[in-house]
Amino acid sequence: MNIINVIESIWCLSAFGLTAMVLLHSPKGDGIGGIGGQAQLFSSTKSAESNLNRITWGLFLVFITLTIILSAGWLSSAPVTPVVVPPVIGN
Repeated sequence: MNIINVIESIWCLSAFGLTAMVLLHSPKGDGIGGIGGQAQLFSSTKSAESNLNRITWGLFLVFITLTIILSAGWLSSAPVTPVVVPPVIGN
């Protein structure tokens, strides 16, 4: 298993983790409860949301960084040169 396979595995896991974290977020609209300050009654919910945001941003940065590294081809050890095959003429 080479370094590219390891990084692709981490990239795939970060994609699944990022998807799960986004789905775990609560909707941002507080609705009618936001009018009277009811949304800030539960501090543990805000703490959980804060931790969820940190994890989501961390996974996002890992995903984007690995996407750039993998797509740029910076990890390949040898330069890729195209193979030119001469055309076959006749039978």
